[in-house]
Amino acid sequence: MRVDIYCRDEAQGKHSYLAVPEGKPIPEEATNTDWQPEARQVEVDDDSDDLPRYHIVHPLEQIGAKGYAITSLNEQL
Repeated sequence: MRVDIYCRDEAQGKHSYLAVPEGKPIPEEATNTDWQPEARQVEVDDDSDDLPRYHIVHPLEQIGAKGYAITSLNEQL
């Protein structure tokens, strides 16, 4: 699956990332934050189901459950 990645600034210079299926809009419940485009057409490997560069764990599972995947607050750099 390919996803589009969005980024938002957090406290202390940290960032959160949001992944949505390629070409889909950010779901309504996540639009209340200023997400900025970060990357387009990022491939999620079905075998590893992980996006370590964006600190998103199990993005395919998250997308299946809620339509998007987001950085875990515990995984942020």
